[in-house]
Amino acid sequence: MIIYKALKYNLVFLLSAFALCFLSCGIKTKDVSSFNPWKKMDSIAKNIVKTKFLDNNYNIKDYGAIDDGITFNTLAFEKAIKECAERGGGRVIVPNGKFLTGPIHLESNVNLHLEDNAEILFSTNPKDYPIVHTSWEGTELMNYSPLIYAKNKTNVAITGNGTLNGQANTNNWWVWSGGKTYGWEKGIPSQNDPDNREVLVDMAEKGVPVTERVFGEGRYLRPNFIEFFECNTVLIKDVKVVNAPFWILHPMKSNNIIIDGVTINSHGPNNDGCDPEYSQNVIIRNCVFNTGDDCIAIKSGRDADGRRVGIPSKNIIVQNCKMIDGHGGVVIGSEISGGVNNVFVENCIMDSPNLDRAIRIKTNSKRGGIIEDVYVRNLQVGTVKECVLKLNMFYNVYGSQTGNFIPVIRNISLENVKVKKAGQYGIRAEGYENSPVENVTLKNVVIEKADSIYLLKNIKNFNFINTYINDKKVESIKE
Repeated sequence: MIIYKALKYNLVFLLSAFALCFLSCGIKTKDVSSFNPWKKMDSIAKNIVKTKFLDNNYNIKDYGAIDDGITFNTLAFEKAIKECAERGGGRVIVPNGKFLTGPIHLESNVNLHLEDNAEILFSTNPKDYPIVHTSWEGTELMNYSPLIYAKNKTNVAITGNGTLNGQANTNNWWVWSGGKTYGWEKGIPSQNDPDNREVLVDMAEKGVPVTERVFGEGRYLRPNFIEFFECNTVLIKDVKVVNAPFWILHPMKSNNIIIDGVTINSHGPNNDGCDPEYSQNVIIRNCVFNTGDDCIAIKSGRDADGRRVGIPSKNIIVQNCKMIDGHGGVVIGSEISGGVNNVFVENCIMDSPNLDRAIRIKTNSKRGGIIEDVYVRNLQVGTVKECVLKLNMFYNVYGSQTGNFIPVIRNISLENVKVKKAGQYGIRAEGYENSPVENVTLKNVVIEKADSIYLLKNIKNFNFINTYINDKKVESIKE
């Protein structure tokens, strides 16, 4: 009798547990089916903290600045920013005129504001740039200061309709890339010499502390243009940026970033327009990108260094932007080892015979990384050179990029996308047999012309809903 009661009790318990599990699973399935990523985007945007400054102005001319485009004004910028910060913050005004300077280092509660016809010309002499803690292609190091730099600052901004001119060209910074189209010739030093870029990558792989990765003079690694490093609550609004040495807007390990109405026109090597790296809660809106590399490239560190830091980039919103020239419109990778999730792209225009792709994810088995939950809607694409959507786990640059860190790409959605000319493919996706590109949905996508509909390898659960390429309805692929 005791045994019978025990068995009866256990059976009741198991049946109850099963029922609870069934109900829970049912609820979970319902939640997933009703999930609206755009409501999530709205919630993220609503909760991003915004900059706020005291109504005090500090004109750099009052600190000795001269607007002849020849006189060096680094000290005037330093004095104005220092006094502004010490008095609780406000606007450091750059009035109309041309002001030559070395690097500008911002402080908390300071808004560097350029009047409509103001232009800041940055020195092209590497000796004017001190060594600071920065990052180069996804690897931290001690290197030349970015042209505009803020580290561990809160509530900081760059605003106004003026121009930031890095003055880079084939006679200075760009030649360090080692590219013949950028002025390099045999015998000229470059980042590709054995003692330079390769040494940095090797240091990171061996776990050399960042403070011991000292580069700068004689190592030919170009500085970023505008870098907010470990900052919180940042605004970049309305400025024009031209002639960058390297990456242009680089929020690094930063949170609560708004980039609004910025125009970027810079066609140098590695001239990415905006590279949020290890950064979270970022809005990029109403911007124009005309670049020599990716228009927007979301990053999270390279290889061992990315895994060391281990911070994913997430909650990135791109709205109402125009992409002209570039390797890609909105790109994720390739420095992606920390992973990326929750990316939202809407209401953008992408159109140029010199724009290679619209949406691109690039990684490989040295980078690894989990890239998931990327949502795109309402794109107008005129011409792209290669394809509309490219998802690639075999991105290869600087030689072999094969390792033991198999990446993951999953949960990608494109909706309401209109394309005139897609180039070689409508969609190109390549995964691993043991890690296929998974859960991709194209809904209401119309590609008028593509050389081929798609190239797909090792994919799983590709859903084509009311999607047409070359006037042909595309059917879903489950395996």
